[in-house]
Amino acid sequence: MRFEAWLVGLSLIVILLWSLASCSSSRAKEDEQTPLQDCYVVDGDTLRCGAERIRLLGIDAPETGGRCRPWRQCVPGDPLRSKLALERAVASMRLTIDGAGQDRYGRTLGVVYANGRNVSCELVRGGYAEYVERWDNGGRVRRDCPAVSR
Repeated sequence: MRFEAWLVGLSLIVILLWSLASCSSSRAKEDEQTPLQDCYVVDGDTLRCGAERIRLLGIDAPETGGRCRPWRQCVPGDPLRSKLALERAVASMRLTIDGAGQDRYGRTLGVVYANGRNVSCELVRGGYAEYVERWDNGGRVRRDCPAVSR
């Protein structure tokens, strides 16, 4: 009888520790996100927040002003529509970023969330940008919106 009581007690402790660990890991994810302020849209996949330029992770939008380098295969589409879609996605929203380093142009790479929604997912779903797996450091966009990354 004592062994059974001990086993039940141990099981309850394991369940409690597991639930605490899962709560802290989801809380840690929220803590990794940094609030963004004073942002405006540069083009379909780039924001400027204060002095910081932010390149949305895992997507490519049509290039503005014919800036597609001859060696690149750029995303087709209307760059103005992509920029307007990004403006609508972030307008009057609480923006946060889960950073992923910097690109070769010194821009911050990251997943930007507007009121908790992944902005990259919104743009791909609407047809304003394309998902690019090799630009999705750590598969962050794929995890947030698996349907658009197939």
